[in-house]
Amino acid sequence: MTTAVSARPRKSALRIVTGFAAWEFLRNVRMVESTFFIIVLPTVLYLMFGTLASFGDGPVGYGNVSTYNMTAMAVYGATMATSVIAGSAALERQQGWGRQLGLTGLTGAGYMTGKVFVAIGIAALPIAVIFAVGALTGATFTDPWRWLASGGIALLGAVPFALYGLAAALLFRSEAAVSAASGILVVLAFFGNLFMPLSGTMLDIARFTPIYGVAGLTRWPQLEGMVISMESGAPQSDPLWMLLANVGAWTLIFAAICLLASRRSTRR
Repeated sequence: MTTAVSARPRKSALRIVTGFAAWEFLRNVRMVESTFFIIVLPTVLYLMFGTLASFGDGPVGYGNVSTYNMTAMAVYGATMATSVIAGSAALERQQGWGRQLGLTGLTGAGYMTGKVFVAIGIAALPIAVIFAVGALTGATFTDPWRWLASGGIALLGAVPFALYGLAAALLFRSEAAVSAASGILVVLAFFGNLFMPLSGTMLDIARFTPIYGVAGLTRWPQLEGMVISMESGAPQSDPLWMLLANVGAWTLIFAAICLLASRRSTRR
């Protein structure tokens, strides 16, 4: 007499990764402290500076002042999202959470791939929410494609800041480090020309900071490199190559820090 042993079919790697990413996405969305700083705060800042201001409907480039502030807050929310998600992923792996998930069939590569999907999905939320609020409260572009271009650039520009959050976690290996990195990101956002137009020496310094290039590229569909300054005088502009060089250089810097920090932890 023979007995047949039935085995449950194993899930494919793709299903495991997508299932994990969907679960992680919902978990992060439900975290009030994360959604507040990533989605709610940038949206409120846009409403304060872009809609409630009496000059919000003043024309600027291929949009208006509200559009200028809308894209700034979208960049802020998206970069905050990718840095926080990447930093938390590194800490979870250091604390052994990845090995626990490995019992479900999720590999180390699958874990990081799922986290990448989550980071991109979370980063898309503030862009979508702020752009929707902007469209309802007076932000305008002269052409519909400029909405899509600006939002897409903001999302792509936030990706290098996953390396920023990862570098902070690898260097200092604590939740406090990721929180500190988020605080530093606020300062970088100021120097990135997101909260108020800079001028003079401050603007010259800002051109070498990480968020400046991303902000300039996101505003390119509206301004095409034109720089809004509080100073009167000859108009200024940033060439496209300079903004691309800024993003490329900082991406390499963040990647190099991650590599060095990873090697240091391996030697330990």
